[in-house]
Amino acid sequence: MPAPPVWLFDLDNTLHNASAHIFPHINRSMTAYVAQQLSLSEDEANVLRVQYWHRYGATLLGLVRHHGMNPHHFLDATHRFEKLHKMMVFDRALRSMLRRLPGRKIVFSNGPQRYAESVVGVMGIRRQFNDVFGIEQMRFHPKPGVAAFRHLLHDHRLDAGRCVLVEDTAENLRTAKRLGMKTVLVGRGLRQPAYVDVKIPSILDLHRAARPWLG
Repeated sequence: MPAPPVWLFDLDNTLHNASAHIFPHINRSMTAYVAQQLSLSEDEANVLRVQYWHRYGATLLGLVRHHGMNPHHFLDATHRFEKLHKMMVFDRALRSMLRRLPGRKIVFSNGPQRYAESVVGVMGIRRQFNDVFGIEQMRFHPKPGVAAFRHLLHDHRLDAGRCVLVEDTAENLRTAKRLGMKTVLVGRGLRQPAYVDVKIPSILDLHRAARPWLG
């Protein structure tokens, strides 16, 4: 029987629903931060935030490249949650599914590590993961950039051909496929590009969909 794959999991909108409460909170915090730091109006700051997010995959990268902002200060200021547990939307069956899925598991998130650790902690699934790999570990080079993937592969001494990336963002899966990874797209109503091996409506469907890879 072949060895099980190494599972790389995106965090937001893959393992939990970040769009309900968390993303709106982060977006407001980022807009306020940009407005304050660059002396912009709220509308101007919001336009710049979205522009950098689309261009670089993370607002942070645009702010660092074009304005010399301190990435650690930005992440700390924009990912503060007084009552994170009340904002979380997730399926409690997730822990059981992860426990039954053989192989190493790593959270691979464009978010800061402390935030990612807090989220998986609230969900009660931290023990299911070998590591939580945030944007600091990517040396502030977010997905879908290939540098993010190369840092992960290097730091964990992984063969891309043994990895499966599970994501809600198709563009990140494109990079993974080019590196030789298997790809799983999570989400309802999304088209399935040629570089996506498997598309599932919910993360809870992963164990069933992954059976051909489990030997």
